Amino acid sequence: MMIIMHPGAPKEQVSGVIAEIEKQKLSSHVIEGVEQTIIGAVGDGHYVAKEIFEALPGVMSVQRISQPYKLASRQFHEQDSVFQLDGFTIGENQIPIIAGPCSVESREQILEIAQSVKEAGANALRGGVFKPRTSPYAFQGLGEEGLEYMAEAREKTGLPIVVEVMAVSQIKMMEKYVDVFQLGARNMQNFNLLRAIGETRTPVLFKRGMSATIEEMLMASEYILSGGNTKVMLCERGIRTFETATRNTTDINAIPVLKKLTHLPVIIDPSHSTGDSAYVSAIAKAGVAAGADGVIVEVHNDPAHAISDGKQSLTPEAFAKMVKQVKAIAEAVDRRLVDQHERV
Repeated sequence: MMIIMHPGAPKEQVSGVIAEIEKQKLSSHVIEGVEQTIIGAVGDGHYVAKEIFEALPGVMSVQRISQPYKLASRQFHEQDSVFQLDGFTIGENQIPIIAGPCSVESREQILEIAQSVKEAGANALRGGVFKPRTSPYAFQGLGEEGLEYMAEAREKTGLPIVVEVMAVSQIKMMEKYVDVFQLGARNMQNFNLLRAIGETRTPVLFKRGMSATIEEMLMASEYILSGGNTKVMLCERGIRTFETATRNTTDINAIPVLKKLTHLPVIIDPSHSTGDSAYVSAIAKAGVAAGADGVIVEVHNDPAHAISDGKQSLTPEAFAKMVKQVKAIAEAVDRRLVDQHERV
């Protein structure tokens, strides 16, 4: 349920409400506004009477949240969630672009791509070092060596780095290197991993499972939010359907639907959703037109010889062209790309 305090309610009254929430064996989540504080009481609270909280000093009203996902619901947090990421803002009018290879293959490769995507307008660098592959015999990533290369690329370019985490055991080591954890489609319902990520305060790019409904995605994100990590970006990366012309089917509908249901930023991944570089720019533009708060795209300096996902990777030249096109679409819908020269 959502407990709305009177404007200007003192800290003592807020603390009293939190104490009662804990007494009822629920967890509290506080949103402090300029004039008003809202406290979420989350858990199996259907048996708790609203009157218990309505009678407390400082409480203006109590509302039950109808959605099964509580903290992710726009009913709980009406305004868009906004947070900063090393120089720019996620969730506002600006649209950041995250770019880089599917896999970090070598020091030279990632440094070259990092410089290329920065010059073309990227705001963050992506790169996989632990690779969830269909075959156990395929390239599995460089591990911590790859993280060291990513960190060096960040040092040389100033781009924050986004890296996929696949196991709870990797979190402690990765926290030393990464700016954003990526949670891939295969781990969307790895609840132990979600809980562990929720205990960190590292921003998370959370990808929709390949056969997951929107509600299932939001319910899974609740595991992260309930741990106290509020810096969550949802990512539409295509879903599995009967269509085989593309790798997945991009659910463009999901972007405005998510924007209605949740306050969390929504990112579009046109690379995985199509699986073909010929369609990446079109879907990136469509995603931004539909309301996406950012774009993540795969870029490789030699896609034909990429170790993984070369078919869906743009060349640096094609990426630069895509950025210009996305910029035009953003401006057409009264938004704009993040300017690298305007650092927060």
